Amino acid sequence: MASIKPSVPKGTRDFSPVEMSRRNFIFDTIKAVFRKYGYQQIETPSMENLSTLMGKYGEEGDKLIFKILNSGDFWADAETKKQKNEGFEFNSKSLTSIISEKALRYDLTVPFARYVVMHQNEITFPFKRFQVQPVWRADRPQRGRYREFFQCDADVVGSPSLLNEAEFVLIYDEALSNLGLKDFTIKINNRKILSGIAELIDKADQIVDMTVAIDKLDKIGLDGVTKELLERDFTPENIEQVKPIILLEGTNEEKLASLRSVLASSATGMKGCEEIEKVFTYLKSFTLQRAKVELDITLARGLNYYTGAIYEVKTNEVQMGSIGGGGRYDDLTGMFGLKDLTGVGISFGADRIYDVLQELNLFPATTGQSTRVLICPFDVEGETYALPLLQKLRNADVNTELYPAGAKIKKQLDYANGKLIPYVVMIGSDEMQSGQLALKDMQSGTQEKLTAEQIIAKLTA
Repeated sequence: MASIKPSVPKGTRDFSPVEMSRRNFIFDTIKAVFRKYGYQQIETPSMENLSTLMGKYGEEGDKLIFKILNSGDFWADAETKKQKNEGFEFNSKSLTSIISEKALRYDLTVPFARYVVMHQNEITFPFKRFQVQPVWRADRPQRGRYREFFQCDADVVGSPSLLNEAEFVLIYDEALSNLGLKDFTIKINNRKILSGIAELIDKADQIVDMTVAIDKLDKIGLDGVTKELLERDFTPENIEQVKPIILLEGTNEEKLASLRSVLASSATGMKGCEEIEKVFTYLKSFTLQRAKVELDITLARGLNYYTGAIYEVKTNEVQMGSIGGGGRYDDLTGMFGLKDLTGVGISFGADRIYDVLQELNLFPATTGQSTRVLICPFDVEGETYALPLLQKLRNADVNTELYPAGAKIKKQLDYANGKLIPYVVMIGSDEMQSGQLALKDMQSGTQEKLTAEQIIAKLTA
């Protein structure tokens, strides 16, 4: 059998023990803030029925869903379909529903909506949940963009209160500040404002085309947005009407005042302005740690299910795409038969946050540690002598390893250094006779003689 060069699919990665410790630092920090605000954890399957996912993310999003081939002879099923229907065409769109009935989840929000509908009789509303699980997108891999990545989501369904929107700003602020970020911006907009703009230029039926284009302003610039809008049948006059709106500058209050003036004839647009203003009013009652909150009219987040507030979070310390986002979705569960249940949620991009913390050197030094102390016996007798100490340390919740007898002490110390173990206990014949064990601080290099009880007391202090 020919040897195979080991590799992983593009856009996926292995994670070493140190990387896992750092990732868990991110997850644990975010989870602690979610719980602080009353959110409870759930999990959903990695795969969903394809019908659950399709049509929820817009045309571009649907193309990025990883479909799973049916087991068995799926091609024979397609041939049978062709024989029964002469008009059947062999193309990707027609074949998908025949050869694939399941797909890897694209995000956590749509599966959550499905979960709510299926478990509605078990849930107490408003229902506040969080999930920390991987999602998959058939995107082109690049820096900060992966095909398999984790999302940390929090959503509340069954509450129309805009206090939820304000609290999500607080959650972002607290979690990212706790992770060590010092300069980041939470951008906020409202889809009703975007709908009002579409009404203003008599393009209400092309709201999705408009939002998909202007959402790319920071990536392709105004000329790129203009070109894309023209390709989507917007006129030069339409673009001239939209341009001063999406290029609004000034404080949040000044932007809102300008929008109220421009959108005065649109009830939908005015409703969006009122909702944004209410969120800002709530935020005045709180003190943010580090976040800047900015009303950004170009923020569109091209997902079809958003109906109210929309968020995007960006760090200003390194070049990186958004590290978080979300919004309100008043009719998402209606797609699964449960009407009139409003929801709003946010997501942290854990993988991008990891890259940001890595670049800024913000991971605590202790995140690479799993073992607190390594017991190093000089010989078999030392190993036997160490066993009760090993048990006592572990009973005291001190992460402890015993290096098996037979290796030279230098090799044992190299092992401790390689695993970033901060302390070692060395046991030789002198230590066993006196009961005074050698405890070495691997960072400072200092060494002291202590009894087993004193070592336990020191490491648990």
